Amino acid sequence: MKYQVLFLIVLSSMTSLAQQTSSKEELMLGFLEANARDQINFLEKTVNINSGTLNLEGVREVGMHYKKELDDLGFETRWISMPDSLNRAGHLFAEINGGSGKTILLIGHLDTVFEEDHEFQSFSRTGDTAEGPGANDMKGGNAIIIYALKALEAAGELENKHIIVAFTGDEEKPGHPLSVSRYDLVEAGKKADIALGFETASGMNYATVARRGSSGWTLKVKGKQAHSSGIFSKNTGAGAIFEAARILHSFYEDVKGEDLLSFNPGVILGGTNVRYDTNASTGTAFGKTNVVASELEVYGGLRFISEEQKEKTREKMRDIVRNNLPQTSAVISFSDAYPAMEPTEGNAKLLEVLDEVSQSLGYGEVKAYDPGKRGAADISFIAQYVDGLDGLGAMGSGAHSPSETVNLETFIPLTQRAAVLIHRLGSE
Repeated sequence: MKYQVLFLIVLSSMTSLAQQTSSKEELMLGFLEANARDQINFLEKTVNINSGTLNLEGVREVGMHYKKELDDLGFETRWISMPDSLNRAGHLFAEINGGSGKTILLIGHLDTVFEEDHEFQSFSRTGDTAEGPGANDMKGGNAIIIYALKALEAAGELENKHIIVAFTGDEEKPGHPLSVSRYDLVEAGKKADIALGFETASGMNYATVARRGSSGWTLKVKGKQAHSSGIFSKNTGAGAIFEAARILHSFYEDVKGEDLLSFNPGVILGGTNVRYDTNASTGTAFGKTNVVASELEVYGGLRFISEEQKEKTREKMRDIVRNNLPQTSAVISFSDAYPAMEPTEGNAKLLEVLDEVSQSLGYGEVKAYDPGKRGAADISFIAQYVDGLDGLGAMGSGAHSPSETVNLETFIPLTQRAAVLIHRLGSE
């Protein structure tokens, strides 16, 4: 095959690893050292292609670059288009099945938060730091996937593995319904024995065994519109704004406090007439100081570590909403987004393997990262079906901002660690 070459670069820094890694793994490490510049150039090429979620052509173009690399490695690749109603480009999936070992699913995404009209559009480098849209989240992680697979191929080990690669095209802003946009990822998760996510790394010494899920909630409150002089009277009651204040204060006092649970009212509109555009996240409210408010809407988010915690919290919120002030009414509704990736025993065992790999390569121990500090990700959609680890991608800073960077000093070490991890897990 194209990259299957028999060579071994002898580096003094690798001498101490000889007793801890196999000859095949030494070939992988040597390949990645020798191709470090190519990997960074590959990253630069993909970063310079705008692939904001709603730039459908840009997302497809980035996907085709990865498709070519995977085709050359012997994967069966397929582009999965989404229905026009979703307004999403689609996903790239690839599979190679040449062994009897465990099936490993590698997860990345093609899109970024930077759309075509954003000022942040190009890759630049200063020493061991590179800056660019999606350089860290997550084209850096995608490049780690591609080059880890190239390293396996160079050592003659790829053809003996069963690996599925999933590059989704809308991780930053998933298409709805999720049952459609995440169908293929879920099916791949059901087939796999292990899932590895290459979202941004939280340092060389941490990996993600759990992620909180996220969902939305909407509170709509009604009051009796009347002259403000009558507020609190039996006939007028408390009005919509006081009722909303009671509800939100009760959420704060009676619902908060559980570990890894958070909820946030992000938008509130109240008065005698309110309008909110959920697609544009903008709204208007009309009211007067001498009129009791008759309408109020609150839009918020909820983060949770388990489905049990989510449902218990929702019921507490519903109970509070039902206990209305005079002449008011309120309803709360919930919408699901990302499920939780719970901290399972299987995930912890995978972390132990990663820790062994990292220490054998001289990169130190790896611990579980605090799930309260991580957002939701695609791996959460399959966490109920398969053991997994996430946060195996590139290191950097400023993700989702015009100062997004990737740490190139750790880029090759993280790729080496990923290659050895995939090799060992796929050989079990």
